[in-house]
Amino acid sequence: MRRWLPHPLMAGFLLLVWLLMRGSLAPGDWLLGGALALGLAWAFGKLQPPRARLRQPWRLLPLALRVVYDIVRSNLAVAGVVLRPRWRGRSGFVAIPLELEDPYGLALLACIVTSTPGTIWVDHDPVRRVLLIHVLALADEAIWIDTIKRRYERPLLEMFQ
Repeated sequence: MRRWLPHPLMAGFLLLVWLLMRGSLAPGDWLLGGALALGLAWAFGKLQPPRARLRQPWRLLPLALRVVYDIVRSNLAVAGVVLRPRWRGRSGFVAIPLELEDPYGLALLACIVTSTPGTIWVDHDPVRRVLLIHVLALADEAIWIDTIKRRYERPLLEMFQ
């Protein structure tokens, strides 16, 4: 069974999502949704992504709490910028040199940066190992480089490398 359908739970979940999106239980929706779910689950099985090597999983909780705190603080800061009638600050791009190379660590860093209001992950150059982010209220690039490296990259390096 696993040879033909390597991820049966994924296929079932995809079928459920399809039916919920369609808002119908008609036989055609079952057939089309089932075919899509089976095909996508089979294709995902062929990808064979590398296993994540999480060395120190207990570090996830403090990092998650730090990220939640930063998201709340950033929401308040962005609200202040948006609600200020004549904001005179500047936005801009910041290039951050990274040591982190693990694809799962980089994916988690991307989630952290993009979920924090006021910052967007723009580009990552794996050859030069440089991350480019856009910051809504950019006062000092050095502060942003230090913040990303100290608050996020260092714990991710300890967990993934």
